[in-house]
Amino acid sequence: QVQFKESGGGLVEPGGSLRLSCAASGFGLDYYAVAWFRQVPGKEREGVACIASRDRSTAYSDSVKGRVTISTDNDKNMVYLEMNSLTPEDTAVYSCATDLVSFCPEGLGPQNYAYWGQGTQVIVSS
Repeated sequence: QVQFKESGGGLVEPGGSLRLSCAASGFGLDYYAVAWFRQVPGKEREGVACIASRDRSTAYSDSVKGRVTISTDNDKNMVYLEMNSLTPEDTAVYSCATDLVSFCPEGLGPQNYAYWGQGTQVIVSS
């Protein structure tokens, strides 16, 4: 059974940094790509970043490119999202997702992912 448990969210001031963690179970990060998404109430879910399983290639949304890094620790089956230079526009619930394929589907669209975690809340505010 594919499951995710996200953690690391919280309140951070503008300009600050956070590192989100996602414990994956029921599948191996050696074989399948995983992505981070975020969602604000009343808005569509937005893809943030994805990392492929084999070549470790990554994809980022334009809104976070240069400020965010996705990584994995395959031994621990953990996924991380390092976020820097945070702004209030980064406030959202951040979730992990996978479609049990080895590559990152083009465009970071949520319709390409079947398995989701519950998410962790990030609030950027002074």
